[in-house]
Amino acid sequence: MLDRWQFANFRNRDVAKPGIKQFLTEIFSWWSGNTWGTRLWVKRFGSYVGSDEFGNRYYQDKKANRRYVTYNGPADASAVPPGWRGWLHHTHDVVPTDSTYVARDWQKPHVANQTGTANAYRPDGSLLNKGERPRVSGDYEAWSPE
Repeated sequence: MLDRWQFANFRNRDVAKPGIKQFLTEIFSWWSGNTWGTRLWVKRFGSYVGSDEFGNRYYQDKKANRRYVTYNGPADASAVPPGWRGWLHHTHDVVPTDSTYVARDWQKPHVANQTGTANAYRPDGSLLNKGERPRVSGDYEAWSPE
């Protein structure tokens, strides 16, 4: 049987490994997920509407006409699919999980933000792409005093 000191040390180690750092991160940082303030706000004022295939959860304010998302993981606005983005921005009132929702022809499936990766867009003339920038009619000409 464990005496109370062994039990206390076991509990402290048990909490410290995954818990203390994560607990402090959830209190003070917004970029790594939901903070405690966000969780309390959602619990008090929000009503759950649905979630997407990435695990993001969507809420609507109970009194005001506000809509918001809690991300599953780091806060990245590009991780919101097109249907949910339209709902968040009040473009349409039909929730994408509703059976009456129909995606538009021009709405493409979600692709993660490629900035900083090898798949990032690099136009001709870019420092990271070969080739020369094509000339356009409004190209800049340097001023000379003569």
